[in-house]
Amino acid sequence: MSQAADLLRRYADAAAPVIYRYTDLTFVRGEGVYLYDADGRRHLDLAAGIATMAVGHCHPRVVAAITEQARTLLHAAAHIGVMAPYVDLLERLRALAPGWLREGRGVLLNSGSEAIEAAAKLARYATGRPLLIAFHHAFHGRPMGALGLTASAAAYRRRLAGLLPGVYHAVYPAPHLPLGPTPEARGAAALALLEDALRTVVPPDDVAGIVVEPILGEGGYLLPPPGFLEGVWALARRHGFLVIADEVQTGVGRTGRWFAVEHWGLVPDILVLGKAVGGGLPLGAVLARRDLADAWAPGAHGSTFGGNPVACRAGLATLDVIEAEGLLERARVVGAVIVEALRAARADVPALGDVRGLGLMIGADVVDPATGRPDAARTRAVLAAAPRAGLVLTKCGEATLRISPPLVITREQAQEAVDALLGVLRQVSTPTPV
Repeated sequence: MSQAADLLRRYADAAAPVIYRYTDLTFVRGEGVYLYDADGRRHLDLAAGIATMAVGHCHPRVVAAITEQARTLLHAAAHIGVMAPYVDLLERLRALAPGWLREGRGVLLNSGSEAIEAAAKLARYATGRPLLIAFHHAFHGRPMGALGLTASAAAYRRRLAGLLPGVYHAVYPAPHLPLGPTPEARGAAALALLEDALRTVVPPDDVAGIVVEPILGEGGYLLPPPGFLEGVWALARRHGFLVIADEVQTGVGRTGRWFAVEHWGLVPDILVLGKAVGGGLPLGAVLARRDLADAWAPGAHGSTFGGNPVACRAGLATLDVIEAEGLLERARVVGAVIVEALRAARADVPALGDVRGLGLMIGADVVDPATGRPDAARTRAVLAAAPRAGLVLTKCGEATLRISPPLVITREQAQEAVDALLGVLRQVSTPTPV
């Protein structure tokens, strides 16, 4: 029995089946954009730990920061005293943030989901209002509170009750919905439906805030139609509730800017981060307008491990690498190369549908060649074949390949990935998925 097969056998015996897994790959080592399995095979990583490993696997500067901090202080708890890495990271995030958030205040948690729940608590606490608005197709996490905001898959809510109360889910202008013939029309229709809900179902003066992903993540890597995000911000301002930007997946350079909201020139009242902010270690962050944060009384929230100094040092080193190696620009340039190459290949790859993205947050739809409709079966076939082609790949939405490699990926590595992916897509372009 191979080492990989043995590890899979042990996992199947010890681990509960609740954790969905895209592949049967077994990872033992990572370096840059590559992961190595237990049998020594190398795979080009297009998943980056679900958009987490921004500067790649085991970047020397990140490893050095973790090692140094581990030798100095592992944990002491922010509830007990002040640790320099906690303060350093908050100050650094604030310096990078847009608009009034540069004068804001924040708190560090253990994950993006935990940060979402903290942001929801802050919005309700600071405004004294009981309700929150979120969107269909959005993903904000799986814990019971964050799951109350999540609406990307009904399966996440199966057999559950008592999720976060006081949440209204608004229509998101997804392309498959009958909201209009153009993206602009869909966006305008979704905004009109939200306005109507505020007249008929949700009293505006009861709404603490609206939670929005600048680009839908789990919902399918969908970019908002032109004018939609601006309309959401304007609606919130008009009715006096807060905008909470969920940048757990889009933040820290993924889209070619530090934060995705910068593409639209927008500034949220509360910014939520996770994933890449910890440099590969568990970390989440909430950065809020100063007046909101100042209203959050001591004891209203807390976290034993939140802002752990080792995770904070990994996050700081990640920010250093992004700046020193020009990875925001690389994300924009290499991301455009991938999108252009995939779009150019659509003519002779019938299973490849729409390709879209900003920076290195790219979605590629898998479709039925006969109908052009999303094809979940072919998507599963692609995911099954990708490891054999030397790729680590995941999906989002109904049938969208999620392409989110580390930001350190080069043009040459990107072309290697595109060539391998197109080879897989050609295999599944036959009438019946292989």
